[in-house]
Amino acid sequence: MAAMNGVTTRWILGALVLVAGCKSAPSEDQCSQLLDRLVDLEFKKAGATANDSMKAEIAKQKQAVTDAKSAEFLEVCTKKTTRARVECALSAPDLDALAHCDETK
Repeated sequence: MAAMNGVTTRWILGALVLVAGCKSAPSEDQCSQLLDRLVDLEFKKAGATANDSMKAEIAKQKQAVTDAKSAEFLEVCTKKTTRARVECALSAPDLDALAHCDETK
């Protein structure tokens, strides 16, 4: 559970990095995809790779993080993040590349 708290904190910080004006707002679907992407990247960075027996547990943990922060994240994303930043973040291969989306957009 401690790993989830770290993951949650990091993706919230990542979302805040993406925050910008409302121009060209992303869709709720794009923001939902971004949340899933951020959670996946955070778990990957934390070393959450698994054999078959652990996959179900990791999937449950990812879902718990997503469920806990979804409403708040979607609110911020759809109202304060540009579509360009979301699209950049969705195509980022890792968290380091994702952080650069704020610098370039």
